[in-house]
Amino acid sequence: MLKTSTFQNIEESLKQLPHSLQVEVFHYIEFLKSNYAKQSNTTVTQSLDEPNRTEDLEVKQPKKRDGFGIWQGKISMSGDFNAPLEEFEEYM
Repeated sequence: MLKTSTFQNIEESLKQLPHSLQVEVFHYIEFLKSNYAKQSNTTVTQSLDEPNRTEDLEVKQPKKRDGFGIWQGKISMSGDFNAPLEEFEEYM
């Protein structure tokens, strides 16, 4: 199988690297997985031995962050916000 030989080649290449670089490769793989998960809920992969085959994989949804306006109505400013301060009258 072509796919198996690809994994074997990756494994052989990893074994030749020092441990610190193996850790860096692992971190890069995790980075790629997290970015790919953010792009879509389903992923389309192409198998090396079947180039036109697609698979739907379940990907965890990233936590939804609140957007603009989450503090609306919770913060207020006084009506005289732009009024000159008494402490600075001598400078004006």
